Amino acid sequence: MSTTTVLVLFYSRHGATAEMARRIARGIEEVDGVEAILRTVPAVSPECAAVADPIPAAGPPYATLNDLRHCDGLALGSPTRFGNMASAMKHFLDGSSELWLSGALAGKPASVFTSTSSLHGGQESTLLSMMLPLLHHGMLIAGLPYSETALLHTETGGTPYGPSHLAGNDSKRPLSEHEKQLCRAMGLRLAQLARRLKTGSAPS
Repeated sequence: MSTTTVLVLFYSRHGATAEMARRIARGIEEVDGVEAILRTVPAVSPECAAVADPIPAAGPPYATLNDLRHCDGLALGSPTRFGNMASAMKHFLDGSSELWLSGALAGKPASVFTSTSSLHGGQESTLLSMMLPLLHHGMLIAGLPYSETALLHTETGGTPYGPSHLAGNDSKRPLSEHEKQLCRAMGLRLAQLARRLKTGSAPS
């Protein structure tokens, strides 16, 4: 049986979204036969021409459209920028028209996650707006059910639309235990859905 792959695609400026991505990836790989692939996107230059090195100095490689094309599921993460995803992530998604034309992502499960500096800094609007291009691609959006009890008790981040994190004004606040639990839960849920949709097997 071929391995089911879930792409964890994120953009992170101060490290919080990257840490969420790693926690989600760990949850994904708790499911037998499922592999997490971590990828990021380069910052958008203020100049018109792209100036980013083709390989980042640290962290996971930059994503390509083939990473999207060949994945069996997707976790998409970005910090909040005025209640929306960061321009770097939107720029990457804006370049995915060829996948939309071919229907390459249609029917695959996807989830979203975010980090903000303040508790009411647009977590839910960012998550909802990140779903829009995925819906245009025909992906199946997976949220977090309230059977995940951390949703009922968190005093930091965490939403039914996807994991979130309260990073604080200096963007240095570590993930809370509830935030960690919800990242893991999202990874597990997405991996189980991806495997089931690919192979027809029951979730573990």
